[in-house]
Amino acid sequence: MAAEDWTEKYRPETLKDIVGNPSSAAAMKQWAEAWQKGVPKYRALVLSGSPGIGKTSSALALAREMGWSTVEMNASDQRTGAIIEDVAIRASKFNTFAEDGSFHSTTDGEMKLIILDEADSLYGVHDRGAMPVIINLVKNTRQPVILICNDYYELTRKSASIKTETQQVVFRKPQQRSVETMLKKICAKERVAIEDEAVSLIAENCDGDMRAAIRDLQSLALGNRLVTAEMAEMLSQRESRSDMYEFLGALFRKRNAELAKHILRECDVDPPTVSLWILENIPRECATKKEMADCLDALSRADVFLGRVSKRMYYGLWKYASDMMVEGVVNALKTPKTSFDRFMFPSYLSKMSRSRATRAQRKALSMKLGSLVHTSGNTVLNESFGFFKQLATDDEEFRIFLIKEAGLEEGELAFLLGVKSDDKVIKSSFKAAYPPAPKVTKKKTEKPAKTEPAEFRMPEKKTESTPKEAPSKPVEAPKEPPAEPKPPAAKQRSLFDF
Repeated sequence: MAAEDWTEKYRPETLKDIVGNPSSAAAMKQWAEAWQKGVPKYRALVLSGSPGIGKTSSALALAREMGWSTVEMNASDQRTGAIIEDVAIRASKFNTFAEDGSFHSTTDGEMKLIILDEADSLYGVHDRGAMPVIINLVKNTRQPVILICNDYYELTRKSASIKTETQQVVFRKPQQRSVETMLKKICAKERVAIEDEAVSLIAENCDGDMRAAIRDLQSLALGNRLVTAEMAEMLSQRESRSDMYEFLGALFRKRNAELAKHILRECDVDPPTVSLWILENIPRECATKKEMADCLDALSRADVFLGRVSKRMYYGLWKYASDMMVEGVVNALKTPKTSFDRFMFPSYLSKMSRSRATRAQRKALSMKLGSLVHTSGNTVLNESFGFFKQLATDDEEFRIFLIKEAGLEEGELAFLLGVKSDDKVIKSSFKAAYPPAPKVTKKKTEKPAKTEPAEFRMPEKKTESTPKEAPSKPVEAPKEPPAEPKPPAAKQRSLFDF
């Protein structure tokens, strides 16, 4: 029989059991109590912080403390817009059943806590259309909603409405002393003896990740009644994932090539991206023009290897490119004076991120135009996109042709012309391409004439009788002329007709 997971067994039951974040727990409780008085200003709460510090546990503890049932969705579930709408939106407005099978009616004041875990991990086909539904949920929900994320910036980057429509609660890493206290309590309940030094080692290695600390303790205590410091030292120490700022600090400030390469190996960043980071910060870190020229020369030599990788798809050359960049920059920096400015994120990556939607729209438009002229979208994008734009700008008939034959939408035609979607040119072109159907007016039916009673009716004047005409012979209907042969169907017009 498998051992019970201690992270679930010792999950906090109430907000008072949360380790290291009392102010965050108090803010959650205050927000929950506001729901008892009606719908509060912020209908949704965002819990942000690094993994393993108790965000999900706090949300579940809040539900237990308030007597609420829970509806939970996380990254392991498929979270398309339709599924979130079916699960979360329904739960936020209609009745539901609790986990124990009891019926919870919204009319009787029964509350449900809707938890969307890892809300910042919405991407790709699996989560398509999810963010607009989430925004609709936090704006119109009648039940409390909690969004849980590791990176608050990433969540708000997907939609700016998160900042204005939700209340943020930040969870910090608990201090080592708080982690040690919790580990000792678990050992007392499990009747496991542990040395003080072993507790300190486990708490230090976890780097604030409470979940990891409990799992390490369970792995050491499994089959043992005494956990010693020697056993704790055998744990593989978790090296915090070094980011590019630490790499740049070792490269430009410490000028230690070995340390920089070691940090780079721990980073999940490819050499082309590393080159962009270095290039962005060279002008800020070099003291003289000679140093700047030498650093750029080192990057250019590394770029030769990066070009060979892209052509031959032989990624073994990446090591040579990394060595060229690191060693070249360190050797180029001769001035002992270093800068203390903040390292900058590559502006190229920022511009590419901001223009992602524009590039996607441009690519989709090129695909439609390419299918119209029987060529690829890349060919249109690289060779003839400007000609399409000029023709569509000058000729209304050509615009109508594109709308009908290529199936352009208002936004796509506006993008091609470089105007807004509500521009009068766009409206007139679509009105000409798809004229509104004429309104069908119902004919008024004549009311039958009123007949007066006989006593009020005027006597009819007698008229002279006329001889009756002989019945005429039935008139034959004129024969229809033979149908003319239909003209051949008009050929599809091409671009050369304009």
